[in-house]
Amino acid sequence: MSDMGTLKDFRQTVAKGVPVVAFDFDGTLTIRDSFTSFLRWRAGAGGWALGLVRMAPAVAAYARDRDRGRIKAASVKEFLKGVGRAELEADAERFTEQVWTDFMRPDALEVWRDWGRRGAHRVIVTASPETTVAPFARRLGAEGLIGTHLTFDSEDRITGGFDTPNCRGEEKVRRLKAAYGEDVHLSAAYGDTSGDTEMIAAADEKGFRVFTGRP
Repeated sequence: MSDMGTLKDFRQTVAKGVPVVAFDFDGTLTIRDSFTSFLRWRAGAGGWALGLVRMAPAVAAYARDRDRGRIKAASVKEFLKGVGRAELEADAERFTEQVWTDFMRPDALEVWRDWGRRGAHRVIVTASPETTVAPFARRLGAEGLIGTHLTFDSEDRITGGFDTPNCRGEEKVRRLKAAYGEDVHLSAAYGDTSGDTEMIAAADEKGFRVFTGRP
């Protein structure tokens, strides 16, 4: 069981002629990685430090293979395994409320709003879990949200893994096509890392590291 069942409000059909605009989330709309920040906030200083010690083997493996998906799965297992869906969603809402003012890039928000005024379908495409980004997406008024899916067990508790590949690189394009059709056309795409390269390349307006504003 994945987290996608709770996010149906972001699965909208795009009317013909409506521009589709894709935004990366972490580092593009925000000033830093939201999932790491969320885990640190939720664990507290002591829990975060202890968790990092326990993750030492995973961190060492990442230094060798640079596998972002594997280190992310390790962090989910360490900091979230066994947490219920409702608890995670409530924590994500509180986190969003607390960090919003100091977290979002003002110049990115202006471009986001401008596309909204122009009637675009704005979709956030992120490697972070959809569940933790969803409160940000709702507050932004996003029409779409695509991210990595956490896996939940039969009791609706996090298993410590994902049921989709890490949503970066080619996976972002694949997931966009899965959501909107093979012939999806991006009027614009914005991102800030190599994980956004393929998505940006597929768009008419290519926005790579164009947002630098800070709250």
